Amino acid sequence: MINIIYEDNHLLVVEKPVNVPVQKDDSNDLDFLTMLKEYIKKRNNKPGNVYLGLVHRLDRPVGGVMVFAKTSKCASRLSEQVRNRTFKKTYYAVVLGKLDEKGTFEDKLIKDNKTNIVRVDENGKDAILDYELLDYKNNLSLVSINLKTGRSHQIRVQFSSRCHPLFGDQKYNMDAKVGEQIALFSKNITFKHPITGETLSFNLNLPNKKPWNYFKV
Repeated sequence: MINIIYEDNHLLVVEKPVNVPVQKDDSNDLDFLTMLKEYIKKRNNKPGNVYLGLVHRLDRPVGGVMVFAKTSKCASRLSEQVRNRTFKKTYYAVVLGKLDEKGTFEDKLIKDNKTNIVRVDENGKDAILDYELLDYKNNLSLVSINLKTGRSHQIRVQFSSRCHPLFGDQKYNMDAKVGEQIALFSKNITFKHPITGETLSFNLNLPNKKPWNYFKV
C-alpha cells in the first residue's frame, strides 16, 4: 500500500517504506521509483511509460517523506532548489550516547563505490548538517537534523565518526544487533512549488516502534 501524502499535476509526495531501494541497484529488488510508476500507470489506466523524476534520495533502510516530479520541467526546478539548498530536509534519528543540546557537523566525505562505504577524508566532498537534541533516555539521544548537503550516508557517517552511531545501523554501528532497524527517518521536507512558487511543507509522524517510542515528541 503506497501512502500518498500530496499529489497534483506536477508533484507526487509520498512516504517511502523502509528497506526498499529508491531506484534500481545491484540487488535487483523492486525499487520505489518503479513501484510508483507502475502504481500511477495502473491507477490512471495510462498507456506507455509514466514519467517520474527523482530529485532527492533516501538510503535503502531509511523511510519517510519524499517528493517526485511528474514533469521534466518540475524535476529541473526542484533539482535546482536542492543544489542551491533552498530545499529543506529535516530528519529525526536516535543515536547512541548523550549529545550537546545543539551542534553543527562539518566534514569531507568520500565514498568507496566498490564497498558502498563512506568515510571522513580530507579529499572528499563537503558535508554539513545542524542537529538539535530533543530528548535523552536509556543512553540514547533523539535528535532532529537539518541536512545542509546531501552526501551519501552523510548523517550515518558524521554521527558515527563522533562515536554516536545511529541505533540499528548495520553498516556504521558496530553494536547494532542483527534484525534491528536503523533509527533514521525523513520527517519533513519544505520547498517551493516549482510552478506556483507556493511554499509547501510536508510532515510525517515518527514510527510507533522501538526505539522511537522511548521518547515523547
